[in-house]
Amino acid sequence: MYKVLFFILLSLGLQAKMIDGVAILVQDEPITMLEITDAMTLSHLDQTKTIDLLIRKKLEDQEIKARKITVGEDEVIDEIKRMAAQNNMSVSQFYEAVASSQNLTSEQVQKEMKERLLSQKLFQAIAYVRMDEPSEQEIKDYYELNKAKFNHPQSFSTIIYEAKAQNLLQQKIDNPMFYSAEIGHKEQVFEYNKIAPQLAELLEKTPINHFSEIIPNGKDGFVSFYIQDITKSEEFKIESMKAQIENMIMADKREQVLREYFDRARLNANIKTLRLPQATE
Repeated sequence: MYKVLFFILLSLGLQAKMIDGVAILVQDEPITMLEITDAMTLSHLDQTKTIDLLIRKKLEDQEIKARKITVGEDEVIDEIKRMAAQNNMSVSQFYEAVASSQNLTSEQVQKEMKERLLSQKLFQAIAYVRMDEPSEQEIKDYYELNKAKFNHPQSFSTIIYEAKAQNLLQQKIDNPMFYSAEIGHKEQVFEYNKIAPQLAELLEKTPINHFSEIIPNGKDGFVSFYIQDITKSEEFKIESMKAQIENMIMADKREQVLREYFDRARLNANIKTLRLPQATE
């Protein structure tokens, strides 16, 4: 069998090198080994959950193509303007806030926004029944069950440490007196309402005078945040959060519809697991 396999790979040449990285086929479309390992690094999820998300994304993309759903450049720009206005920012300030919190360029922001709008249009195509707006009681119950989501710090004063090599940052964390010219650093204050939820969660769970866990910086390097101070904010009243809570409830309902739809789609899809990256300790 090994001789036959070797002969096939040798005869296919360059094509064999392309196939070599495929881990899973979803309706004959590949998910590569590299995609899985990169997604695990970024999401901090285990392999099983990461693969579930990648398969779901692949099925969504295939559904979008099948339904011929598109999003134009004007729609993307309009949505960015809307989000900037919602946060009392100009478009340039919005881009700067995303760049500082997520290390994304304006082109990357537009790409992610396009993905979000495609997902919204896909939901509208799938959900045949219009969802009712949440009632006052639903809003009140949601707030009571999720108070921790709304009562959060106002800002974080940090020192950002960055390096190309993860082990250098780990040495800095283990020994704060350690110095290397290859480790860059700068002070920055992050306002809670202007950063990505993932970054807010990371900073919020890191105690004052401690380093956060090391994460990729999106620029072929790594970063850790040293928390100097956390500014607390007053407890929010439900009246001031009503619009945000309504959006969160509707988003949860949309996700439930999509999840159920693609759980059924996955059962009927032709999905083949060829091999998976080896788990690391």
